[in-house]
Amino acid sequence: MSTTVRVLLREAAGRLTPVSDSGSSDAQALLRFVLGTDRAWLIAHPDAEINASQRAQFDALVERAASGEPLPYLLGRWPFYDRDFIVTPAVLIPRPETELLLEQALAFSVDRALTAIDVGTGSGALAVTLAALRPRAEVFATDASADALVVARQNACLYDAPVTFLLGDLLTPLIERRVHSDLIMANLPYIPSDEVDRLPVSKHEPRQALDGGRDGLDLIRRLLVQVLLVLNPGGLVLLEFMSGQGETVAAEARRLLPNAAVEILHDYAGHDRIACVRPLVAAKS
Repeated sequence: MSTTVRVLLREAAGRLTPVSDSGSSDAQALLRFVLGTDRAWLIAHPDAEINASQRAQFDALVERAASGEPLPYLLGRWPFYDRDFIVTPAVLIPRPETELLLEQALAFSVDRALTAIDVGTGSGALAVTLAALRPRAEVFATDASADALVVARQNACLYDAPVTFLLGDLLTPLIERRVHSDLIMANLPYIPSDEVDRLPVSKHEPRQALDGGRDGLDLIRRLLVQVLLVLNPGGLVLLEFMSGQGETVAAEARRLLPNAAVEILHDYAGHDRIACVRPLVAAKS
């Protein structure tokens, strides 16, 4: 038995609105995915009939979304900056806040041939976008999750972005290879351990990409300890962190990298979000 686009979207929006602030648009996204079409087509064809097979696929996706499964994992893709990225439950879903970090990296790397490292790359959104938009840059990316690197490599292939991916802990793979860098980017886990299980994201997104230890800053501290083994003179470190952690991140950066210049940037909602750290000591050979 067939039904129409209008009816399906109305029914789905009713089921999704209690669990999503964007129930109607989520319903549209799922139906576009099932039909292989775009939003303009849906709007122009509200009375188009949907066959039984398509309805069954759509209903199954709506059921999963209504149970709280994130839309990006259902669609298998999610937008970040100027392109869509493959995402799976092996990686954190790219967030708009991280685009601020990318914008700082793009500004720093404009008209320069440099080496950049994305630490804890996940889906590869930062590394791939930087490599695609800054073709003169040599880009490395690390992650402690082999499953995450599978996704990141798929995204690099999707956009023909020349990124060297390395499995390992933070900067360790680069230190072992004696690679020095001008730019280090890191969106590391920053949620305090005792808060992770209370957050909805913990039900679906990888805990390894969320849990930042006792106060959320364990990995950031460990990374800062490694920085001087890798960063070139005049280099920049960009760190994303949780709102409210700015003062502590700045203090830790200055403690672990004496005399470093540290600037805290705010996101579009006015929350402290990105640390720009410029150590005044060159990398050790």
